[in-house]
Amino acid sequence: MASGVSINLDGRIVVVSGAGGGGIGTTVTRLAAEAGATVVAVSRSAENLDEHVAPLAQQGLSVVPVAADASTDDSIARVLDEVRGISQRTGDRLYGLVNIAGGAAPATWMPSTRVTRDDWRSLFAANLETAFFMSQAVSRELRAEGLNGSIVSVSSISGMNTAPFHIAYGTAKAAVVAMTRTMAVELAQDGIRVNAVAPGVTETAASAMYVDEDPDRDRTAIAMGRRGTPEEQAGAILFLLSDLSSYV
Repeated sequence: MASGVSINLDGRIVVVSGAGGGGIGTTVTRLAAEAGATVVAVSRSAENLDEHVAPLAQQGLSVVPVAADASTDDSIARVLDEVRGISQRTGDRLYGLVNIAGGAAPATWMPSTRVTRDDWRSLFAANLETAFFMSQAVSRELRAEGLNGSIVSVSSISGMNTAPFHIAYGTAKAAVVAMTRTMAVELAQDGIRVNAVAPGVTETAASAMYVDEDPDRDRTAIAMGRRGTPEEQAGAILFLLSDLSSYV
């Protein structure tokens, strides 16, 4: 018997960083908009936004593409200016943030004995600093306006287990988990929930660059015997955004 439970984000503005890659970020953007949110879809690449996000707006979904580098204070300020403009025009209010921007280029896979300071710093900047300063800015805005909200960051299974030959990335993603736990405690009484997901290998164009297809390995290394899909990862994120996870 159907329960009638559904995810409703009507009247809420959700910011998604890393929205333009065609994988988890783009899928979260679509699902949140289908649930009624106005989604501010942020990507460094205007071309990626044109390819993957603009079609969502053309389908009638409330999606606002913003070409901005979420690793800089100026760009974060510009994103929040966009949010305020939407709120003034529509009456919708800021509610959510999904931190997906990050990742690691194939060239960063190397033994720990070869990692340079530049390698280390660049991966921490991309995967930890961007998530923290986006979360800081959005939580400040929510507190200033007296609004409840939900922040969801994407960590990685590499941040939960060991990450051989990927130490900087794995350590940065572990730090995302620590950041999430601390901010969750600090912000809970303000009505701002902070959570993270830690996906394993997911079938995206980005992962295909450095994880080759090997069904036999997947069957033995992954409990479910296959890789996740962007829709499956985005579904967990959408749950954490929604009121269905109001005590999480």
